[in-house]
Amino acid sequence: MIKVIKSIPVYFFREPSGKEPVREWLYTLSKEDRKIIGEDIRTIQIEWPIGLPLVGPLGNKLWEIRSTLNNRIVRIIFMFDNGTIILLHSFIKKSQKTPPNELNLALKRARKL
Repeated sequence: MIKVIKSIPVYFFREPSGKEPVREWLYTLSKEDRKIIGEDIRTIQIEWPIGLPLVGPLGNKLWEIRSTLNNRIVRIIFMFDNGTIILLHSFIKKSQKTPPNELNLALKRARKL
């Protein structure tokens, strides 16, 4: 018997100018860090719904991917739109709570969709 693996499509939020902030941010990281984050995103694509410790709800239909790199913690805020995952915003986490300005930027981008 053949096992069919479902996979949710993932897209980067794109500004009207064509810029993709999350993709551009990812390319500032090392290849090893990008690999860890990419594996986390792939896990969500295949295993959704999935919860903590990898994914946490933020409210307002926003979710966060919680990636742990060698020496820091990364968050990627995403939402679902018509059966796809849209990566809205990413940052290095430096405090216990998600900073309001990071969440507000993701909400602002979500409203543009």
